[in-house]
Amino acid sequence: MFSALSERLTGVLKNLSSRGVLTEDQVKEGLREIRLVLLEADVSYELTREFVGRLRERAVGIEFGKTVSPGQQLVKFVHDELVTLLGKDPAPLAFATVSPTVILMVGLQGSGKTTTAAKLAARLKREQKAPFLVAADVYRPAAEDQLRQLGEEVGVAVFGPREHGSADGDDVVSLVQGGIAAAEKARARTVIVDTAGRSQIDEEMMGELERLKSAVTPLEVLLVADGMTGQDAVRIAKGFNEALGITGVILTKLDGDARGGAALSIHGVTGAPIKFVGVGERLDALEEFDPVRMAGRILQKGDLVGLAERVRGAVDPEDSERLAKKAFSKRGLDLEDFLVAMRQIQKMGPLKSVLGMLPGVNSKMLKAAKVDDKGLKHFEAIVLSMTPAERRRPEVLNGSRRARIARGCGRSVQEVNQLVKQFGQMKKMMNAMGKLS
Repeated sequence: MFSALSERLTGVLKNLSSRGVLTEDQVKEGLREIRLVLLEADVSYELTREFVGRLRERAVGIEFGKTVSPGQQLVKFVHDELVTLLGKDPAPLAFATVSPTVILMVGLQGSGKTTTAAKLAARLKREQKAPFLVAADVYRPAAEDQLRQLGEEVGVAVFGPREHGSADGDDVVSLVQGGIAAAEKARARTVIVDTAGRSQIDEEMMGELERLKSAVTPLEVLLVADGMTGQDAVRIAKGFNEALGITGVILTKLDGDARGGAALSIHGVTGAPIKFVGVGERLDALEEFDPVRMAGRILQKGDLVGLAERVRGAVDPEDSERLAKKAFSKRGLDLEDFLVAMRQIQKMGPLKSVLGMLPGVNSKMLKAAKVDDKGLKHFEAIVLSMTPAERRRPEVLNGSRRARIARGCGRSVQEVNQLVKQFGQMKKMMNAMGKLS
C-alpha cells in the first residue's frame, strides 16, 4: 500500500541526506516537497500541516554547515514524526478480568468485516484466548453462512440466528446476548461479534449499534476500515468514533495499491489506535500494528522483527533443521526437500509482502524481480507430477519423462526444463558453500 509514498518520501530524504551540509533554504525546500508527498498520498490537510510544522520546529535545531550530517538528522526526525502520526506505541487488545471479553466488530459493507472477524478469531485461538463468534448481521443474506464457513475453517464455534431462532432485525440485541450466554456455557474467553454493515453511515445503523453497545458493554469496539478507500476511510472512522467511541481500528487490504494516506490519517483524526492490519487473503494474514516498524517500512528501513515473526509462524523447526543438515551433506537436497521449503515460504504470505520487509527493498526492485506467487504454485504442480524416484533423482528426467510431467500438471515442457535447471544451479551453489564451511 505504501509503495508510492515510500518511493517519493525516501527520494526526497535521500537527496537531502546525500549532501555533506544543508542550508536553511535546502531544508525549507525539502519540507515543501515532503508536504506535497503527504498530500498526494491522501494524508489529510490538517495532519500534513501539523506534521510539517513539527518537522520545521525540530529542524531549527540543526546547525547548518557545521553538523557532520544534518541530512541524516532530518531523516530521523521524519521517522519519529511518522511514528507519532501512526500512534507511537503498539496497542494490544484489552481483556476482561472475568471472561468472556466481548469484542464488537463494526464497519461498512465491503470493508472485509466478516473475514476480519474470522482472522481475529484464528489469531486469538493461536494465543489460547478461546474465541467464540457471533453472527449478528441479520440483513445480508449470506453473512451468517459466510461466517459459519470461516468459523469451520479456523475451528471456532459460531452462534447466529439459526441457534437463536430469529432473523428479525429488531432482535439483534437479544441475539447477541444469546450468543454471549452460549459462549459462557462453552467456556469461551473472547466473544467476537460480527455486526451488520451498510453501504454508508446512517442513523438507523448507528442507532442499532448504540443500543447493542449499551446492552452488552463490549470491552473493545473495533472499526474495520478498508485501506483502499482513501480519505473516505478517515471520514467513516470519524463518524463511527463520534457515535460509538471506537477503541481501535483494523485496516484491511494493506497489501493493496492504495496511496496509504488513510492509514496515516486515521489515528490522528480519531485518536483511536490502529490495532491490526490485514496483509493478505489467508485467514492467518492479520498482523499486530506497530507504528515504529511501519514507519521503518515506509522509509525502506525494512521490518526484520516482523519478518522474523512471519518465519516463526510459518516454518516448522524440525523440517528446517533436517533441510539445513541435508543441504550441506554429500547427497544434498532433492526436489522433495525443495517442495517442503517452497511450501513454508508460501505460508509466510505474498512474496512481495515478505521481500518488502527487507531493508532497502522498494517497489521498483520488486517489479524488476518479477515476483510472482503463482510461480510457486506452478512449481508445486510440476514437482507433484513427478514420481517419488524422479523427485529424489532429478538427473533421470529425460525428454519423454519431462513431456509426461508437463502433460500431468498442465504446464509447458519449457517450464519443467527451467525448474530442473534452476534446481541444479541451486544444488551446485549449496555444494560449493558446503565445501567452504
